[in-house]
Amino acid sequence: MTPWELHGIELANCNCDTGCPCQFMSLPTKGRCEATVGYQIDKGYFGDVDLAGLKAAHVYKWPGAVHEGNGTMQTIIDESATPEQRNALEKILTGQETEEMATVWWVYNAMSPNKKETLFKPISVEIDAEARTGHIMVPDVFETTAGPLINPVTGAEHRARMNLPHGFEYRIAEVGKATTTTSGAIALTENQDSHMHIAELHMGNAGVLEVA
Repeated sequence: MTPWELHGIELANCNCDTGCPCQFMSLPTKGRCEATVGYQIDKGYFGDVDLAGLKAAHVYKWPGAVHEGNGTMQTIIDESATPEQRNALEKILTGQETEEMATVWWVYNAMSPNKKETLFKPISVEIDAEARTGHIMVPDVFETTAGPLINPVTGAEHRARMNLPHGFEYRIAEVGKATTTTSGAIALTENQDSHMHIAELHMGNAGVLEVA
């Protein structure tokens, strides 16, 4: 198995209500799961291939809960990546060279037998975890705009976190809301003012890496 690590930040938007029931072993709010995710990789490697500074994204759609399978997925990788970097990131983001069940990418790939071709496009990723804001843009594929939770009574920003000590995606995530519009091969129709989370990305062959 080729050793690899990725470190950076991610922003995900799904069609569930805020908090996402899946994080708490419940079924999706609307009975099905639709999601986009954007990644900014600050540093990382796949064997001898340096992955620092790259960006990537995913679009996912399942007819039911993720664990019920039959999903459709598409991986998008920064067009500036070299052929070696493209190959490395595609393997990581589709669960290859990874221990079984260790990462969110391994699980989502296994639950998505319907795979669209990997795209290599310009990807814009802007994420501010402290402010709970972000913007992900992939031309002709999707655009996600995110912001913090707002107290409906006072109008003030409300901060909430999810802590998953044994999660396969992150340990702590900041929660907010986001809206996604799609224009690519996978059409998402329910991601308006729905669940969003921002999390540090620390991942390797065996899953989430513990960092100080």
